Amino acid sequence: MIKTGIFGGSFNPIHNGHIALAQAVRRQCGLDEVWLMVSPQNPLKQDQQLLADDKRLLLANKALEGVEGVRVSDYEMHLPRPSYTWNTLQHLSADYPDRTFVLLIGGDNWAYFQRWRHWKDILRHYDVIVYPRDQYPGTIDVPLLDVSSTEIRRRVKAGEDISRLVPASIEASVRQLFL
Repeated sequence: MIKTGIFGGSFNPIHNGHIALAQAVRRQCGLDEVWLMVSPQNPLKQDQQLLADDKRLLLANKALEGVEGVRVSDYEMHLPRPSYTWNTLQHLSADYPDRTFVLLIGGDNWAYFQRWRHWKDILRHYDVIVYPRDQYPGTIDVPLLDVSSTEIRRRVKAGEDISRLVPASIEASVRQLFL
């Protein structure tokens, strides 16, 4: 079985912290791959303003060029909305029977995991790896980069530097798309 980590998020935009985290979790937890599951609107974040799905996918794919063991997935974009993790994991397991899926979530999401639809089923059927986030601890110890998509969007609007926060391959596109 191929052990595949599912790292879901809006990636609005993807940044160096996402990539470093995916690589660190993959190595530390012995995963064969990590799929960055670019998600449509999060049911628990209905007020979030997202860049169009195709643009977020394009940025993520460009940012991950040459990054070993981490790939972008648009799988959730083709499922009924709103997007629920339980549904995604069930569909993935059916469509990829040669893979074992492991859910990667931040400590901030873990803090309200009991609000997720079918959270008990997720825990019963899938391993969950919790990475630390802000003031929230995780089940693994990985380095955290002090970067967020919200901060990147704010910096772009303010005309500030983002060169250390996003891969050079997408910096100009991020500036153009979020201005």
